[in-house]
Amino acid sequence: MRFDVITLFPELFAPHLTQGITRRAFESGQLEVKLWQLRDHADNNYRRVDDRPYGGGPGMVMLVEPLERALAAVRTVRMDAAPLIHFTPTGKRIDQAVVREFAASRGAILLCGRYEGIDQRFVDAHVDVELSLGDFVLSGGELPALALLDAVARLQDGVLGDAQSHQQDSFEDGLLDCPHYSRPEVLASENGDRAVPAALLSGHHAEIARWRRVQSLTLTARRRPDLIAAARAAGRLSKADEAYLKTLGL
Repeated sequence: MRFDVITLFPELFAPHLTQGITRRAFESGQLEVKLWQLRDHADNNYRRVDDRPYGGGPGMVMLVEPLERALAAVRTVRMDAAPLIHFTPTGKRIDQAVVREFAASRGAILLCGRYEGIDQRFVDAHVDVELSLGDFVLSGGELPALALLDAVARLQDGVLGDAQSHQQDSFEDGLLDCPHYSRPEVLASENGDRAVPAALLSGHHAEIARWRRVQSLTLTARRRPDLIAAARAAGRLSKADEAYLKTLGL
């Protein structure tokens, strides 16, 4: 799997690709990342890739010509029909389903915009998918690209210590994950001792599974009721789930 990243700041990617648990995906070659400096494809002495917008207004707009030259260079090396992904607040929000699609693909070309945005003529002619990290505005597309790479990397075989780890993550079954606890069993504090829930100490696997499911349903219902509705519509909730949700008024 290969991701080619067109960016003005390739140096932002190096620390992430060599640190943390997801580095295993990059070091093993399961996930290859090639960084392309957009300014290398400018045709002026100042390596300029932006200009003022027509119609006036603040900010600058990324120019079509250097973007098209950069894209052509990438496609010459890739020699495939990899989709071009543009990160923008107006795109589809990245979720776990989107991540799984990329994790099962051969990769993509990631375009990290800057300034006020990219000349729409380039977007119309070349961009296949527009994605957003959330309902807020960032300085550029590098952070969303890094987030996508991280999420895809952790789904690769052998990256996580336990092959089952990601299957218990939030969103994998459409709900938020349950709370987790570790040592000590009882945590002393000025406001009173705080103990690990008894169900987790029981050693009874079915009881532990039930506790975790109830906690997951409770947390999701409180913080993301939209996910409960989606899980219900998709038929992912059991009769026991529905019975418990009724006690919460859902």
